[in-house]
Amino acid sequence: MHEFDVIVIGAGHAGCEAALAPARMGLKTAIFTISLDKIGYLSCNPSIGGPAKSHLAREIDALGGEIGRNIDKTFIQIRVLNTKKGPAVRSLRAQADKPKYHIEMKKTLENTDNLDVIQGMVTEIITEGNKAVGIKTKEGVEYRAKAIVIATGTFMRGLIHVGETHFSGGRMGELSSEELPASLEKLGLKLGRFKTGTPPRIDARTIDYSKTEEQPGDTEILKFSNRTSDEEIRTRKQIPCHILFTNKNVHEIIKNSRDRSPLFNGTIQGVGPRYCPSIEDKIFRYPDKERHHLFLEKEGYDTNEVYVSGFSSSLPSDVQYKMLHAIEGLENAKIMRYAYAIEYDYVLTEEISYSLESKKIENLFTAGQINGTSGYEEAAAQGIMAGINAARKVQGKEPVVLDRADSYIGTLIDDIVSKGTNEPYRMFTARSEYRLILREDNADLRLSKIGYDIGLLPKEEYDKVLYKEKVVKEIIEKLEKQHIGSSNKRVNEVLERCGEEPIKNGITLFEFLRRPNVTYKDVKYVSELIEGFELGNFISDIEYQVEVQVKYSGYIERSLRMIERHKGLEEKKIPADIDYDSLENIPKEAKDKLKLIRPMNIGQASRISGVSPADIQVLLIYLKMRGHN
Repeated sequence: MHEFDVIVIGAGHAGCEAALAPARMGLKTAIFTISLDKIGYLSCNPSIGGPAKSHLAREIDALGGEIGRNIDKTFIQIRVLNTKKGPAVRSLRAQADKPKYHIEMKKTLENTDNLDVIQGMVTEIITEGNKAVGIKTKEGVEYRAKAIVIATGTFMRGLIHVGETHFSGGRMGELSSEELPASLEKLGLKLGRFKTGTPPRIDARTIDYSKTEEQPGDTEILKFSNRTSDEEIRTRKQIPCHILFTNKNVHEIIKNSRDRSPLFNGTIQGVGPRYCPSIEDKIFRYPDKERHHLFLEKEGYDTNEVYVSGFSSSLPSDVQYKMLHAIEGLENAKIMRYAYAIEYDYVLTEEISYSLESKKIENLFTAGQINGTSGYEEAAAQGIMAGINAARKVQGKEPVVLDRADSYIGTLIDDIVSKGTNEPYRMFTARSEYRLILREDNADLRLSKIGYDIGLLPKEEYDKVLYKEKVVKEIIEKLEKQHIGSSNKRVNEVLERCGEEPIKNGITLFEFLRRPNVTYKDVKYVSELIEGFELGNFISDIEYQVEVQVKYSGYIERSLRMIERHKGLEEKKIPADIDYDSLENIPKEAKDKLKLIRPMNIGQASRISGVSPADIQVLLIYLKMRGHN
C-alpha cells in the first residue's frame, strides 16, 4: 500500500490536476493533503476565468484536465468579459459556489481509478543519490514513488499577518508546513519568499444593495468544458454580483494607519503580486485616485458570506472594520472573516526545467505557487503539465513541453523558466506575442490532439474536436466559393443596418463576412436567397469559430508567418551535453545564464535575460559545426 508510481504533495488546484493526470494515464497515483476538507479549495476569489486565465482553463480542458469541468458543475454566475474588444482578449469568467466546488473536486478525486487520496502532512523528500524515491509523513510513515510532484501552494513556512499580529499557517485556521521546505533546502534547492493576501468576507444580510450597482450574469449558454452538456447548465439559477466604490474617507483611514500596516512597517519581507495589490498598496501607489472599484461576490447558494473583491488587506482588524463601514452600502456590514496577508516559501525558477522537473533532484517535479506563480488557473496549468511529465518519466517517455506559440500554458512555463520572476507571476494576454492565434475559443483545436495522444482525452471527446475542425473548414471553403451580388436584396439591407457601404460588384460570402460589422447570422440570412446553396445549422461554437477565422483571416495569416519564423528557432535543438564554458566570444554573464537555465533550443535561449543576439549567433555557429540542422 506504500508503493506508487507518482505521489503528489498538496491538493490545491495544481495538486488536483497533477494527480488526476497520471491516474487517468493508468499509473498508480497518490495525493497527500494536510486536510481532506480543503481539496480544491478556493482560498481567495471564488471564481475561475477572466482575461488570459480563461485561456488557461480552456487549454487544461483540451488536454483532459478538470478545472473547466468542475467550474461548469458549480458556477453561480457566468459571463463573457471584454465583449467590445477583439476575440483574442475576450474571456469567460464564472463565479463559483465555493463549498460545492471543493465537494465536486473531492468527489472527482475519490472516484478516479488508480488514485489514492490520503490525509497526511509530508515532512521529507526521500532521495537516493540525486533521485527522489519517496516521502515521509508527520506520522513517520514512508511511501515510495518513481516520481513526485510538489504542489504546496502557500503552505511552506506560511506566515499570516493581520496588522501587528502574525502567526504561522498555510491558510487561516490551517497548519503550515515547516519541515518540508527544510528538507528541500537540505537537498540543495534554493528558496525565496513571496506574499499574497485576501480580502474580508461580510454577511450578505447586512449589505444595503440599493446603494450598489447590480452586475448580472449572461443569459446565453456558456461553459468552460467541451465535456459539459448544454442541458446540465440550461436552467442554472445565477446570482448577481454588485459593484461599489471606495471614497476619500476610506483612503484617509488607510493613510492614517500606514504605520500599523505590516506591508509598510517592514514586518512583511516577501514580495507581493504587483497586479493584484492590497487596498492599502493601491491607496499609496495611486494617491490622486479618488475611488477604487470593489465587487461584492456571494460565495455560494447556501451561505451568506460575500467576498469583497478588490479589498485585500493586511491592516489590523479594527482598521478593517472602520474602512468597511466608511463605504457607501456597507455602513452596517458585519465581518464574517477578516482580511489577511500571508508570506510563504517558493522554489527559485532557476531550479526548474521546462518539463517542471527539478534540475538538481531527478524525478522531483514542482507545480503552482511553489514555482513563483499566482492564481488558480496558473497553478492548474502547471499541475497538469507536471502530472503528465511525471507520468511520462515513469513510462520512460520524453516529456511534453508546450511551445509558447501553441498555448498560454507554454507561454507561462517558458516565461518563468527562461525569464524568471521577482514577483508572483500572473498570466495576461499581453504576455503572448501570438495572442490572436491563442484564443480561448480555439483551445480545443490547438491542444486536443496532444491530450488524446498522451492518453488523457477520451476518444469520443477528441472525435468531437475533429468534427468541429472538419466542419469549420468546409463552411469556410463554401463561403470562399459562393458569390453574391447586389441583386440579392438582403445584402445591402444588411450592410445598411450595419453601417457599411453597399456593394456595387459581386463579392464572395467570405469577403462579405470580413466586413467589420457583418456577423455569421447575417451571412446565413443572406444565403437563404441563394438558390441551391445551404450553409446548414450548427452549434454556436462552430459558427463563432467560422466568423472569427474569416473576419480576422488577414491578421491570423500574419501571425502564422511569425509563428513559422519562431518555430524555426525552436526546432534548433541545443545538445544537453553542451559545454558553454568552451564557447568563445560569449561573455561570462551570458554563459552563466545559459548554464543555469539550460535551454532546450535556440528559441528558448534567445528569450533569456542577459543573452544577446550576438550570443545566439555564436550558438548557431556551434550547432552548425556539430552538424545540427
